[in-house]
Parts: sequence; structure tokens; C-alpha cells
Amino acid sequence: MRIISYNINGIRSATTKNFLGWLQATDADIVCLQEVKAMPSQIPEIIAMIEDLGYHHYWFPAEKKGYSGVAILSRIKPNHVEYGCGEEWIDKEGRILRADFDKCSVMSLYLPSGSSGDDRQVKKYEFLHFFNGYIAELRKEIPNLIISGDYNICHTAIDIHNPKSNANSSGFLPEEREWMELFLKAGFIDTFRHFNKDPHHYTWWSFRANSRAKNLGWRIDYHLASAPMLDQLKNVTILADAVHSDHCPILLELNP
Repeated sequence: MRIISYNINGIRSATTKNFLGWLQATDADIVCLQEVKAMPSQIPEIIAMIEDLGYHHYWFPAEKKGYSGVAILSRIKPNHVEYGCGEEWIDKEGRILRADFDKCSVMSLYLPSGSSGDDRQVKKYEFLHFFNGYIAELRKEIPNLIISGDYNICHTAIDIHNPKSNANSSGFLPEEREWMELFLKAGFIDTFRHFNKDPHHYTWWSFRANSRAKNLGWRIDYHLASAPMLDQLKNVTILADAVHSDHCPILLELNP
């Protein structure tokens, strides 16, 4: 099974950059999208093309137009799709969508950013606190869980191009990094780091200062797999050549 996670920063914009042609070439079984920034009713032509590629598709947009939103595309029809998490403000922003399959469940997650100001950083911490309890309860029902998406957090110093100058930046704050550490210790695997311990591997670059060409990036997109899935992990690849967004996709391959 091949699972891709991709913050596409607007599906309409990405489609103008041949996102769907790229998607066809990847031959992915499941695709978790973040920041789709569209409601299904706004993109009927794109949805028709996705269906032509053989995907079932599930959308959980934000109430605010042109903002946030997650989706899951799957060539395997899920047994169940869970829209949202039951927390009103999070669901209004379209941040959590889960598809349940025979052997595992896959979640598309878009965690809030705190970079726009103190108020949003507070909401980010509120989300993190809620998410701990939510996932702890979910794992009692679903032990085999993959949470794929944009976490807006760099876990360690090797996940960011300049840890010293970004020490006080949202996304690399001590409290955020501690949350990620504790979340992993509670029973999740950072699948990329399971296979690759090297620095300078990033999934997001600022549009400013030619950052992507210089590889001045942040690794904030993850496939986190629950511990019981360890033996099923085959490989993880950051697909840095995909340029439909300021993020790039990550590919998780599972053994059958």
C-alpha cells in the first residue's frame, strides 16, 4: 500500500500546476490532502478528474471559504469515513478526516499554525491538548492508526534549517517540540525518522528568499504510525521534486 500526504495549499492552484497528472504518475493507493481550500461544490471539474483516476474521495472543508480543509482520496473504498472529531471549533476549520479500512485507519490531519499571532498560538496549544485525549481514546478502538498530515511542528533541530535563529518561532517552540516528543513516546512512530536519521530533509519552504532552491526548509509534514504497525513499515520518501505547493508530499509504503 502506498500512502501520500500532501499539503497542497489550495487544490485549485495545485491543479493549474498539473497536480492531477503528477498524482496519476505516483500510483498512490491513498492520498491525504491538507489545505484544500475549497468545497466540493466549487470544484466539480477537478472532482470528475479525480474520479477518472479511480479514486473514491472524501472532503471535510472549513466553513470559511478558501481556508484550511482536508480530504482523502482512496482507490480502496473505506469501510467507514469519520468527518471531524466532535470539537466544534476544530471541525469548523476542517482539520481532521479519517478513513477506516480492514487492516488500519488513515487520518488526514491539518494542525493549526501559530505563526499569525498569539491568539492562534493559544488555539494551537488548545488543539494539541485536545488531540492527546482524542487519539488516546481512538486507539482503544483502532490500534492500527496512521496519522498523516501537516503538524506545523519541527520535532528536533535536524528538522529545521536554522534551529538557533528559529528558537522562538512558532513551529519550533520548546512547548511544541515537547508535545511531539511525548506524543511519539505515547505509542507512535515518526516513520521518516525510522528509516532516515540524516539532516537537511524538509517538507516546507518559505516562498521568500529563494528558500526552496537553497533548501532552507522545515520538516513539518509526517506520517505517524501507531506502534503496532511497526512490522508493516516498508519505506518513507520525501518527494521534494513535486512543486505544486510550498510544501512537498511524503510517501509511506506499507508491506502487505
